[in-house]
Amino acid sequence: MRTIVLTLFSLSLFAAKPGDNCWRLEKLGKKPEARACFANLTGSPDLATRAEGHYGLRDYATAHKEFSAAVKAQPKNAEARVRWGRMLIEPFNKNKKDAVDLFQEALEIDKENAGAMMGLAIAASDAFEAKAEEMARKVLDRDPKNVEAHELIASMAVEDSNPKKAIEEADKALAIDPEALNAMAIRATVEILADKPADEWLQRIDKVNPKYGHAHYIIGHHLDLNRRYDESIAHLRKAIELDPDHLQAQSRLGIGLMRVGRHQEALDALNRAHERGFREASTTNSLKLLDSLKNFVTFQTGNTIVKLHKKEADLLKIYFEDELRKCIRVYEKKYKMKLPRAVQLEVYPDHEDFAVRTMGMPGVGILGVTFGDVVAMDSPSGRTPGSFHWASTLWHEMSHVFVLVATKHRVPRWFTEGLAVHEETATYPDWGDRLTPNIVQALKEKKLLPIAELDRGFVRPKYETQVIVSYFQAGKICDYINEKWGYDTLLAMMHSFGARKTTPEVVELHLKMKPEEFDKEFLAWLDKSTKKTVDGFADWTKKLKQANGLKKESKWDEVIKLASEIRDVYPDYIEAGNAYELLADAYEKKGDKKSATGELRKYSDIGGREPATLKRLAALQEEAGDKKGAIVTLSRVNFIYPVNDDKLHQKLGDLQYGANDFRGALREYSAVVAMKPLDRASAHFNVARAHLGLGDRAKASDALLEALEAAPNYRPAQKLLLELESKKEKP
Repeated sequence: MRTIVLTLFSLSLFAAKPGDNCWRLEKLGKKPEARACFANLTGSPDLATRAEGHYGLRDYATAHKEFSAAVKAQPKNAEARVRWGRMLIEPFNKNKKDAVDLFQEALEIDKENAGAMMGLAIAASDAFEAKAEEMARKVLDRDPKNVEAHELIASMAVEDSNPKKAIEEADKALAIDPEALNAMAIRATVEILADKPADEWLQRIDKVNPKYGHAHYIIGHHLDLNRRYDESIAHLRKAIELDPDHLQAQSRLGIGLMRVGRHQEALDALNRAHERGFREASTTNSLKLLDSLKNFVTFQTGNTIVKLHKKEADLLKIYFEDELRKCIRVYEKKYKMKLPRAVQLEVYPDHEDFAVRTMGMPGVGILGVTFGDVVAMDSPSGRTPGSFHWASTLWHEMSHVFVLVATKHRVPRWFTEGLAVHEETATYPDWGDRLTPNIVQALKEKKLLPIAELDRGFVRPKYETQVIVSYFQAGKICDYINEKWGYDTLLAMMHSFGARKTTPEVVELHLKMKPEEFDKEFLAWLDKSTKKTVDGFADWTKKLKQANGLKKESKWDEVIKLASEIRDVYPDYIEAGNAYELLADAYEKKGDKKSATGELRKYSDIGGREPATLKRLAALQEEAGDKKGAIVTLSRVNFIYPVNDDKLHQKLGDLQYGANDFRGALREYSAVVAMKPLDRASAHFNVARAHLGLGDRAKASDALLEALEAAPNYRPAQKLLLELESKKEKP
C-alpha cells in the first residue's frame, strides 16, 4: 500500500460538497470539531451525505451500506460513486478493483468528473503506473485549482528522482492553497533527500497543524523508496508520535523494521496496528510472514548471518554460506572496502513470503531485494527449475550492499542496478540475464531512455517491459564504462553519487562529456553488439518457428540446415525451442553425438539454465570421456537448481572424487546426506571417503559411525572403520 499524497482522510476540495468543512477541520488537526461535524452529517436525510459522515467517523461498514444504498437510490449520482471509491482505496479498505469500477461508472455518468479522474490517478500511482500523471493532468484540465492533483504529480516526480519538477508542482499547489500540507511535506522531502535542512517546511506544517504526522509519513515513504531505511523508520516513528491514530504509519513502521531485520520490533509495531483494527493486506501478510520465521534456522559466522527454512536448511547451507563468503571476499577487493556489520541473508522457499518482503516497492519479477545489509531472496525451490539463477541473484544483491554502504544509500537507482547487473557477468560470463525478445523489440523501437532519465524506467514504466529493459540498459552502460574508462571510473562515479552529485554532474566529471554526448556514443557501442540480432529478429522469429515445426516432423537434416542458419543471428536466445537444443536433438537423432555435445556446450556457455538440458550435456561429456567438462556442467546446475535432486549431487560427487577433488566431493556427498535419502548408510559412507581423501581420519570415522547407525550391517562401512581403527592402534 502506498497512497501517500492524499491524506488518510481524503482532503481534496472540488466544488463545495457535504463533508468538505469536516475534512478541512480534520486537516487542521481539530479532531473533536471534525468528529462533531461528521456526526452531524450522519443525521442527514440524504443517503450520500449520511455515508460521508460515517466515512469521516471511520465507521466504514455503515458507510459502505449507506453509499451502496445511495447509488441504488440515485443511479445518476456520480459524486456518490466517487466518494465511495475514495473510501475504498484508503488503507483500511484497500479495494482497488471495486474503487476503479466506481470511478469508471462515475465517468460514464459524467465524463468530465474531475473527482473520478483523481481517483483513477491515485489508483494508478499506487501501482507505479505511468498513466497516473496523465490522469492527474486531465484532472487539472477540468479543475485547474485542484491541489491534490498537483501534490500527486509532485510526489511522483520525487519517485522519479526529478526534484525540480517536484518543487514546481508542490509550489503550484501552495499557490492555490497556502495550507496545502502535503505539498509542504513534499518540499521537505526534496530537501531531506538532498541532505539539506527541511526546517522551513516542517515549521510551516507545524503552524497549520502541529500534529500532522502524515507529513512525516510522506517523508518516510520516499526515504524507503530511496533505500534510506533507517531514516525512513525515524520519520515513521515521528509520524506516530505526532498522531498516535495514524495506523498506516504504524503498519509501515513495522514493515520498515522488518526490512532491516529487526523482527521483534517489527512484530510489536504491526501488532499495535492490527489490534486497533488496521487489517490492510500489508499488515496481515507481514504478521503471517513474521510468524513463519519460527520455521527458519539461523547460521551465523563472523561476517554472515544466513536464515534458511528448516525443510531445506541442511542442503542450502552448504551452498549459500560458501557463496556468500566468497562474494564478500571478492567485493572487498573490488570495492576497496570492508562492510561494517555482518550481512544477513534470508532465503524464502515460498515465493509469496518473499513477495511480502518487497511490498510497496517498484519493479516487477523481483528475485532478490537488498535492505542495507539485509538481503532477502527466493530459494531455488520457490521458482520453476531453470527460471532462476540463485548465485547470480546473490551476487547482484550483494553488489547493492556494498554500493549502498559506500554511498550511505545516496545513489540513483539506475547506477546501483546497472553496476549489480554488470557484476553478475563479471563474475562468470554465463551468469546474468540474456538479451530477451522483449529487449530486442525495445532496441528495435528505440525505446531506451537517456542516461539522465534512466531512473524513471525502474519506478514508473510507460510500457509493460520497461523495467526489464531498464535493467538491461543500466547494466550495459556500466559494461561500456568499464570497457572504455575502466572499473576505477565506476568506483569513482559511485563515490561521487555518494557525495550527492547528480547523474549529469557525474557523467561530466568522470567521463568528460555531456550526458547527451554519452547517450550518443553508448547507443553506437550497443548497436555494434546487438545490430545483427535486432536487424534479423523478424526473420529469425519466423525461421525458428519453422525449425520447431520441422522437428515435429522429424526432418532432421532440414532442422540442422535452418537452425544452423539462425543460431548465430540471435545467440542469446536460450528459452524454449532455442536453436541449440534443436540442433542437439537433430544431431543426436542422426547419431552424431559429438556435434550434439558441441551445441549443448554452446548453450551452457551462453547461459542456458534448463537443468535437464545441462544434465543431458554432462551425460554426453562423461560418455565421451570428458569428465572435467561434465564436472563443470553439473556444477553450473548447482547454481541454478540444487534442490530435489540427490542424483545430481551423487553424480557430481562421484566425478569429483574420481578427479581427486575431495573437497568438492565432500560438498556434494554432504548434500546427498542433507536430502535424507533412503540409503543413508551409503550416503554417509561416501562422506567418510571424502574426509579420508582430505586426510581427516577423525571426521571419516564419525561419518562411518553415522553409516553404521543407519545400517549396522553395512559391510563397506564396517570394513573401512576397521581399517581406520587398526591404523590408529599401530605405534
